[in-house]
Amino acid sequence: MLVKGLVVGPLQVNCYLVGCEEAKEGIVIDPGGDAPAILSQIHALGLNIAYIVNTHGHIDHVTANRSVKEATCAPIAIHRLDAPWLTSPQGGLALLLGATPGPPADILLQEGDEVGFGNISLKVLHTPGHTSGGISLLGEGVIFTGDALFNMGIGRTDLPGGDFKTLVESIRSKLFTLPEETVVYPGHGPATTIGREKRTNPFVP
Repeated sequence: MLVKGLVVGPLQVNCYLVGCEEAKEGIVIDPGGDAPAILSQIHALGLNIAYIVNTHGHIDHVTANRSVKEATCAPIAIHRLDAPWLTSPQGGLALLLGATPGPPADILLQEGDEVGFGNISLKVLHTPGHTSGGISLLGEGVIFTGDALFNMGIGRTDLPGGDFKTLVESIRSKLFTLPEETVVYPGHGPATTIGREKRTNPFVP
């Protein structure tokens, strides 16, 4: 599995291009801005994009949805609870960043769904707490956690849809039960592992 990360947008979001090198098919996770850079990297990797997946609906993770969709014709997938934020000028904190609403979701995800591309399949884990519809994507020894779990941190819970107890429970029941060697690719900041976060993350009691 190919994983290429790009830091995009004013809030420094990690956008990931995840691909099957054999089939040359892949997905874009959280295109949060800088669409030309994302599209350039897709071209450089020679990937046909099967899906655009948003880990949640905050505007800093979805700003480039429209541009990437128009260029690739890939459908947008997001958890059903965060889907309304994609098209709402107030949802996803769009007004705070001066952004405009994007296109609606094409696919509504839920716990246990599979996102497949080439010979690879990522399992959807519903990990609410940062938002009601936050998800993580698990497969082949890695997990993309959006703004649920960071390297030595967790997502904010003081924004609409956020709840600290819910987020901690998501992390403990869905993420910290994974093998410790699982590589964590978060929505912001550097990668880490489940084992490291279990031992050292100060926000998860």
